[in-house]
Amino acid sequence: MDYFYEKLLRPLLFRRDPEAAHESAVRALALLGRCGPACRILEHWNRLSPATARPVQAFGLTFPNAVGLAAGFDKNARAWPAVAALGFGHVEIGTVTALAQPGNPAPRMFRYPAQEAVINRMGFNNEGAAAVAARLATQPGPGRRRIPLGVNLGKSKAAPLEQAVEDYLASFAQLADHADYVVLNVSSPNTPGLRQLQDEKPLRDLLGAVTAANRVRVGVFNRRVPVLLKIAPDLTWPQIDAVLGVIAEFGLDGIIATNTTLARPGFFAGVSETGGLSGLPLRRRATEIVGYIARATGGRLPIIGVGGIDDPVSAGAMADAGATLVQVYTGMIYRGPFLARTVARALADRQRT
Repeated sequence: MDYFYEKLLRPLLFRRDPEAAHESAVRALALLGRCGPACRILEHWNRLSPATARPVQAFGLTFPNAVGLAAGFDKNARAWPAVAALGFGHVEIGTVTALAQPGNPAPRMFRYPAQEAVINRMGFNNEGAAAVAARLATQPGPGRRRIPLGVNLGKSKAAPLEQAVEDYLASFAQLADHADYVVLNVSSPNTPGLRQLQDEKPLRDLLGAVTAANRVRVGVFNRRVPVLLKIAPDLTWPQIDAVLGVIAEFGLDGIIATNTTLARPGFFAGVSETGGLSGLPLRRRATEIVGYIARATGGRLPIIGVGGIDDPVSAGAMADAGATLVQVYTGMIYRGPFLARTVARALADRQRT
C-alpha cells in the first residue's frame, strides 16, 4: 500500500494545487467516515493486535498507540471519524477560532518535494467554534470514540490581542464539552501578533483564565478537560523556560512541541514564500526542543512531539528525546495515509525490546 501511494497516487496528487489535493483528501476521509463497515475493515487491518499493542496513558486518557494526526489537516471536524481506520491512535482537529474566518489569500500552501517540506500561511481558515461544535454534537462524544479527539483552539484574526483571552474563552466554552483534550495554540506564525501570547505576562493571563474556566466546568458538569499548550520552535531556551514556569504555575496537562518554523535553513534561505515551514527541515529543532523540555521538567510533563516525523527512525528519536506521544502531518503528505500504522508498530516494537 505504501508503494502504491509513493509510485502511483502521490504523483497524481502532486500534479494538483496543494490545497486542492488536501481538500480532496478531507472529502475522501469524510466519505469513508460515513461508511461504517469500510471503516471497521480498514481499522482492523491497520490497528495493532492486542498482543503487540502498547497503549499509552497520558493526561488521564488512554491512547491505543503513540501516533496522532496533527492539527491542520481536519480543521472543521469533517474527517476525523475515519482517522482510526488509517492506524492513528489519536487525532487533533482545528485550529478552530471563535469567529469563522476564510484565512489568508490563496495560494497559501507550497510543497517542496526534494526537501520533503511544506510552507503554509493558511491563517486559521475554519468555520468557527459554533459550527464545529454543532458538527461534533452529531458525532460520537468523549468516552464513546475509537480514539481520543483533541480540539486545537486559536485566536480569531479579528480579535485584537488585548481581547485574546475572551476570544479563547468563547471557543473553549463551546468546544470543551466535545473534546477529549484541548490545545491552546499560541504559536502559529500566520496570525498577526499571535506568538506574542507566548510571552510570560500574556501567557499567564490566558492560562489563568482557561484553567479557571476549566475548574468551573468541574463544578457544573463534573468533567475537567485536559488542557495543553502548543509552542513555536523559534523560541529561545530562556523563553521556553519561562513558558514551562507558567505551565507549572497553572498545572497544565501537557505541551505540544512544536508548531511550524519561521526559520529558513539551507535551501530555504533562497525561498521567498512567507509562512510556517514544516517537514524534514524542522525535525532536528523540534526534537531538540522536546529533549530540552523533558530534561527541564524531569520527564514529569507529558510532551507531544511533532515536526519532521516521517518514518520509524525519526519517531523513535522523538520518543528517545522524551515525547510521550508523536504527531504527523507533513510526513503523511510524502509517505502516504498509512504512515501512522508503520510508525505505531515500530514504536510498539521498541517498547517490547
